[in-house]
Amino acid sequence: MQAPSPSARKNFVLDTNVLLHDPQSMFCFQEHVVWIPVEVLEELDKFKSENTTRGANAREVHRKLNERFPSADQMRDGVPLENGGSLRVCVNAALHYEDGAWKQSGASPRAAASLALFPDLTRMDNRILLTAAHLADTEPTHAILVTKDLNLQLKARALGLEAQDYRTDRVEDDQDIRRTQRQSSSEEYETVELPIQRLQAFSSEGHIHLELGDRHFLDNQYLVFHSSENPKHGVPARYKRNGNFQALQRENINVRGGRSLQALNLGQRFLLDALYDPSISLLTVYGKAGTGKTLLSVGAALEQVQEGEYEKILITRVIMPTGKDIGFLPGRVEEKMQPWLQPSYDALEYLMAKPRKPEAFEGKKVSHRKTSPGSPGGGPDKRVKPYEPLLQSGLLEVEAIAHIRGRSIPRSIFIVDEAQQLTPHEAKTLVTRMGKGSKMILIGDLSQIDNPYVDAHTNGLVYTRNRLQGQNFMAHVNLFKGERSAMAEVAANLM
Repeated sequence: MQAPSPSARKNFVLDTNVLLHDPQSMFCFQEHVVWIPVEVLEELDKFKSENTTRGANAREVHRKLNERFPSADQMRDGVPLENGGSLRVCVNAALHYEDGAWKQSGASPRAAASLALFPDLTRMDNRILLTAAHLADTEPTHAILVTKDLNLQLKARALGLEAQDYRTDRVEDDQDIRRTQRQSSSEEYETVELPIQRLQAFSSEGHIHLELGDRHFLDNQYLVFHSSENPKHGVPARYKRNGNFQALQRENINVRGGRSLQALNLGQRFLLDALYDPSISLLTVYGKAGTGKTLLSVGAALEQVQEGEYEKILITRVIMPTGKDIGFLPGRVEEKMQPWLQPSYDALEYLMAKPRKPEAFEGKKVSHRKTSPGSPGGGPDKRVKPYEPLLQSGLLEVEAIAHIRGRSIPRSIFIVDEAQQLTPHEAKTLVTRMGKGSKMILIGDLSQIDNPYVDAHTNGLVYTRNRLQGQNFMAHVNLFKGERSAMAEVAANLM
């Protein structure tokens, strides 16, 4: 490939949050020049000791920069990259600390404007912005600030400095993102029209082969067959490649000693089919509140562990907005994670407790005798939750994402709740932990994202689906219709 002319090269200035989001980001700008402001090195130093994904990413960036800049000369002059670009550290020589204050001497036009508008240089963001403005005025080619901080993007544009989000891991055109965020209870799935005779044959035989022509389906894509003779009647199916389709295999959950659940809508039927198919080892699920994501995932996992299909269930949830670290509070991981995993515990308690029959308590005498805390039955209520024996036996594990790095997890079913809060790098860390015979379920609501450094198009859930869709081990399900209650469904659509 012909090298670009010097005038065609751009200068990309990376903010700290971009490197923490993706330690590989410095190598993703093709033939252009990537600048790391020296202030970013100082800011990375604050995070390197954290026992979090953010801390691990900061340490990885330090290692990569140390490998690329073994000498002071290379740090000053920059080093070439394999993609034809170069990597440089940006030092604003005009910025200095004197008499207890930051000062800028001989400010360039945009740097002077930055000082006038944002004079508080004790703030790291303002110093990074000042360095980017100085670089834009002193370099002969175009300069762009790359940051995931929306406010810093606005401040840069106020100076006439171009700013943009980090786009390498962005999913630009995914109709499912928009459809699952839409305020509607209608279910929108791909459809295929068949003659009524072939539709009846598929319903009885459970499989069919079709010549697809110019239509394209992904492996394990869910769809609905219908006929023009009876358009209201549809038969759900799953594509199995090479023009082959199969009927759904499971539509209910039967927890031993607990409840049985039946799929209540088409999306839930798709989800249960994917949850129980051992050939699907990675499942991503989009769905708004109340669609049954957690309940069905936990229920299917519990039944399969009871039947010996998997050795244990692992459950985790992305902790936001507390920085993804469970801290050094006393207690086990399960105790620290309980506030965030309560939806999963609620699902387990519901699934493992059979409905009480009121008539079984009629005619029973009620004792009014007082008991002391030391006597049998006395003191505070310490009723054992039905899922606690699972925790004690190791059949159920609670995992913190910050501690997952380096593990290998075989023959387990791993549920990641609130996966829309993950960064792509965190999602990759989780998926690559899965060993032989394991299944990972990533579930999330793309309309409820609290992580300030991801959005509906850049989070780890959509990134995983986008990068791995079409693999024969992977399936995706959209859930549209809420089933928690009529009030919850209306609230999810109208509020």
